[in-house]
Amino acid sequence: MRTDTAARHGRGRAMLGVGLAAVLAAGPAAAATRTPGAATHDGHGAAGPPPASAALGGHRPAGLLRATAADQAVRLQALLGQHSVLAADLMRSRIRGDDNFVQAADAALGQNTEAMTALIGQLFGAATAERFGPMWSEHVVELVAYAAAVAAHDADARAHAREELIEYEEELADFFAGASHGRLSRSAARGAILMHVDHLTQQADAYAEHDYATADKLYRQSYQHTYDLGLTLAYALLPGRDRAILREPIWRLRSQLGKLLAEHAVLVEDVTRAAVTSAPDFTAAGEMINGNTRDLAAAVDTLFGAPVAEKFQAVWAPHVEQLVAYAGATAAEQPDRQQQARSALPDFEQRLAALLAPATGGRMTEAGLSAALQEHDRMLLRHADAYAARDYPQAQTIAGRTYEHMFELARRLADGFGAEVASRLPRGGPETGHGGLAGVVARR
Repeated sequence: MRTDTAARHGRGRAMLGVGLAAVLAAGPAAAATRTPGAATHDGHGAAGPPPASAALGGHRPAGLLRATAADQAVRLQALLGQHSVLAADLMRSRIRGDDNFVQAADAALGQNTEAMTALIGQLFGAATAERFGPMWSEHVVELVAYAAAVAAHDADARAHAREELIEYEEELADFFAGASHGRLSRSAARGAILMHVDHLTQQADAYAEHDYATADKLYRQSYQHTYDLGLTLAYALLPGRDRAILREPIWRLRSQLGKLLAEHAVLVEDVTRAAVTSAPDFTAAGEMINGNTRDLAAAVDTLFGAPVAEKFQAVWAPHVEQLVAYAGATAAEQPDRQQQARSALPDFEQRLAALLAPATGGRMTEAGLSAALQEHDRMLLRHADAYAARDYPQAQTIAGRTYEHMFELARRLADGFGAEVASRLPRGGPETGHGGLAGVVARR
């Protein structure tokens, strides 16, 4: 039943939890000034990763030092996709009764909410952000409430949370449709937002029922749908002069590569958690990674042809296997196996760089690309170490940096491959990423 909007907004803010409260206390400026890959210090006093652009070799053109509409559109996609993953992880940990991980996941989701609100403010103004923030926070609260009800086998509470979610999602959809000045219909907005809710609630239901194959299928669908929703919203809400760039081949390639590469990092981290805890969903988590590997190979096939795609998959799949092997060895406290997996990774990194660097026509060096891949693998190994040590806040911090690093890598690859290669992407409307790779990967 719909309640007073102002009261509901206040209740949502009050319930969002300690993690988000701490982030909100830091203020929007903190989120706005964080940059992907910026050097920081972790909880163990170790320096964080260097800026991704340094690892990739060369420097950004001067015009890219300032965030453009294209940068912000990718950022919106990235934050929405990350929201989906963090929400699913939080809901699953609540169902498992893993209270320590719940706290870390809640804090990470709070940071994502704050960053998204700050970005909305940058794109569409402070007044729009002030309306968006409470609505988005409320829908996060109800997702957690839904998971709590599933964990408690409380059918009434679950039905109430579902009812509240639908109301909040309808508010959000109406908000976006209204801000689009007619470019996004209310029916289309509601359909897209409600699908997001369905994905998350249904994956929670399947997870609670130990149907891990279904839960993980929905996990991937949720990420992919919510990521693509970012483009739909950007295309509907941005001014015409900014929307035009979202149709350019380089931007489309950057967006689609970022989607696949960031998902790779997310899924490696997911299977790491399953390996470290000997969780029953380990096999299903492994199948998710296999699916992402097939999708990446399909993308390479589209861009460079089947022979290159076959070589890519022959290197990429064993590289993923070594990352998973490291997580398993970490869980088993077998340092020799850990070292074996760690020692195997540089060979794969160099072979991948040797395969992809020539396709950039000299715009990316083999050494620079290899360094970027090494940094990516180091982050994932550090995530496994932190998670095995039950340092869940640190594990979440590393996961966030790894996620962001993938988008910097995608930018550099897209710029390096160039417009001719990017033009090989299928074309379509904004709801499909202007064609992107969705149709390609679906056929594999």
